[in-house]
Amino acid sequence: MSGRFDPFTKDKELADTSLHLEILTGSRVIDNDRIMLFPVLIFCNLYTCSNLQNKTHMTRSRRDFIRQSALALGASVMFSDKLLALGRKKGELTGIQLYSIRNDMKANPLESLKALRAMGYRHVEHANYIDRKFYGWTAKEFRKILDDLGLTMPSGHTVMSSKHWDETKKDFTDAWKYTIEDAAVLGQKFVISPSMENGIRREYDKLRAFMEVFNKSGELCNKWDMKFGYHNHDFEFRESLNGKTLFDIILTETDPKLVIQQLDIGNMINGGAQALDIMKKYPGRFESMHVKDEIPSAGGHEKYDSTILGKGIVPVKEVIDLGRKWGTMHFIIEQEAYQGKTPLDCMKENIAIMKKWGYK
Repeated sequence: MSGRFDPFTKDKELADTSLHLEILTGSRVIDNDRIMLFPVLIFCNLYTCSNLQNKTHMTRSRRDFIRQSALALGASVMFSDKLLALGRKKGELTGIQLYSIRNDMKANPLESLKALRAMGYRHVEHANYIDRKFYGWTAKEFRKILDDLGLTMPSGHTVMSSKHWDETKKDFTDAWKYTIEDAAVLGQKFVISPSMENGIRREYDKLRAFMEVFNKSGELCNKWDMKFGYHNHDFEFRESLNGKTLFDIILTETDPKLVIQQLDIGNMINGGAQALDIMKKYPGRFESMHVKDEIPSAGGHEKYDSTILGKGIVPVKEVIDLGRKWGTMHFIIEQEAYQGKTPLDCMKENIAIMKKWGYK
């Protein structure tokens, strides 16, 4: 009780009421580590002034105050939620990349999606589109499953390669056109290519030419009210051509009105890059983000492996807060290594952490 401001110390009875209010709310009236319950505090101050003016009612004041403060508490909680959401923009969302639970999705995709929904996830990003099917379902079938579960799929990963562009016709192949069409059926906002062929990224002129294909894919997506995007790994920061990193070439050769960047804030660690540095170099370019943390790898070919958010070396909350400030709309959780836990248990922890940070 000591060491904090108490608006009720002018009167012992009302000071006791302050303690009782803490019991009702499960928190202090004022605490630097949480948002204040302003409506309750204002109500308390008004009630204090009234009772100080009329001491004859003090025997009933504590009982009346407790009863009335319980009513005010409901409004205060709503007010606190609004404060938490002040930084959120219309269209902002938190989701999960289904590659995080790839084995579960392979074994039983429907039950896996149900488990995610029960945890509180509302948005998913696919990583499985083969022969015009998502996890074995057609676009219409998968859309119905998601709708029935109360899930949406605002983005998805399908690698766009040289086989999707007919240089002779200067047009996309049917396979890529179907990719865009099926993404539209799912209601996607972003169609994201998560990698790049070795043959394209090894030569400067080939890479620049393919970035023009990226722009054309953006134009095609725009016809369906979507955007095309690219998702980084680590090689984009580790490899260079003509004195520029591949990532710099991608960012400078693509039109931000046509091609969005999905910044994977964990993958780049293995390429020697840091998310905050990249974001400051290209402010406002990352409409989507893979939210990921990293720890030193216990083995394997990578120096770092992904882990539970907030447990590793990536300043995750600082990164996503800056992203929110600079226009990031999609925050997609991804974890690919689990340190002995099950993937689903990790996803449950991750969504809880994101909610604690104010991302829903």
